[in-house]
Amino acid sequence: MKIFRKINRYILNIALIPVFITTANLSARDISKVYSEFCASCHGKNLEGAAASSLIDGKWKFGSDDESIAKIIRDGIEDEGMPSMKNGLTEAEIRAMVIFIREKETQAALKTLALPKPQDEQIVNSELHKFKIKTICKNLVTPWSIAFLPDGKMLVTELPGRLRIVEKDGTILPPIENTPIVRAIGQGGLMDVALHPDYKNNGWIYLSYSERATNNLGTNVGMTVIVRGKIRDGKWVDEQTIFRAPPEFYRPGGIHFGSRIVFDGKGYVFFSIGERGTMEHAQDIKRPNGKIHRLKDDGSIPDDNPFVNVPGAIKSIWSYGHRNPQGLDFHPVTGDLWETEHGPRGGDELNLIEKGKNYGWPVITYGMNYDGSPITSLTHKEGMEQPVLHWTPSIAVCGIGFYRGDKFPKWKNHLFVTSLAREELRRLEIVDRKVVHQEIVFKGIGRIRSVVTGPDGCLYLAMNAPDRIIRLEPVE
Repeated sequence: MKIFRKINRYILNIALIPVFITTANLSARDISKVYSEFCASCHGKNLEGAAASSLIDGKWKFGSDDESIAKIIRDGIEDEGMPSMKNGLTEAEIRAMVIFIREKETQAALKTLALPKPQDEQIVNSELHKFKIKTICKNLVTPWSIAFLPDGKMLVTELPGRLRIVEKDGTILPPIENTPIVRAIGQGGLMDVALHPDYKNNGWIYLSYSERATNNLGTNVGMTVIVRGKIRDGKWVDEQTIFRAPPEFYRPGGIHFGSRIVFDGKGYVFFSIGERGTMEHAQDIKRPNGKIHRLKDDGSIPDDNPFVNVPGAIKSIWSYGHRNPQGLDFHPVTGDLWETEHGPRGGDELNLIEKGKNYGWPVITYGMNYDGSPITSLTHKEGMEQPVLHWTPSIAVCGIGFYRGDKFPKWKNHLFVTSLAREELRRLEIVDRKVVHQEIVFKGIGRIRSVVTGPDGCLYLAMNAPDRIIRLEPVE
């Protein structure tokens, strides 16, 4: 579909803008107001075009990539009647203007698409497979994560702090007793659940949650904690701490806890922690927040972690410069570790995570502040990794999962990506560590928190608003 290919081109585009952060950006203007003041008289109130061309029809005479658009804004085109804005806008504001244009351009393109919005038992004709959705259970409160037990039952976390078992027929059992007390504030609570790769023999279940504490000023603070334990007779028992940060690193507020847990099958566990709303901490390897961590599955520090010999560094750090990573999974064939993280307004990222590397936040980003003011002019900097893919405007990317089943053979090893605000399930094809295609499988039936392949080969999704677990079933 021509328009759909156009949207894919926007999403896959990666800009090339030099990098710099200034404190002046903190007081920068709302870019939508700047547009209204300087641009709307020529390009239209809604960017639809007036005396000058439309900015949302996908037609770019002088280059459609972000760098070309920024250059036109900065330098102008005298023969076209486009004045230079370099004396009226800072470099960071020019970058924010590009993001603003991309938001409006994509919104206009999406209005022309008839994307699937399936109800139960309704057949969807996606690009590679027909499927229908089935609601498995409804009476949950903010289901966050799903893990399948060997007998086919589901373990489901609820953000307020409950761990439940859901029977194959959708019956929801009472909460497991004695699970950790969580700090259920904002985005925090009981988050991920994952089974040890050798669960059949050792019974270990791993949980991530936001822990409640009080600092020396009497302020309520929290931080992501990873524990493991077992379920016996409906109770959480034999708990062991895998990761708990020192008390001085706990932060107030209720945002950016991460966190996902994955195993590489070689005796190591990886997990993510968001920067907890203090963006500069993501660049500080002496702090745990804004990082991907790697430990042995018993919580001990591997000798070959990248910062294990750096004085003062958090020894578990595997990579840094992350904002709020809520998607983490290993490619079933290559073993590569892939991650998704929330950007601010724009700049959601898909990253290939590698040992010791810096992923840039907040020094570089493809997003801007939620109030429309810029964070930085910069999207690139030497020594900082580029995302494999960024979504600008933001889709509020969340959990991810490679398809590992046999029920949908053409989806084998494709990456499924969930989104919250945009309520989308996306399918990404990755070849040689590059995204070569993506599809919006469906949209608009609720916020999608996580996606996992079930033992029956179907895809299972944890949904919010409305809260439920759904299954994608093949249709012959």
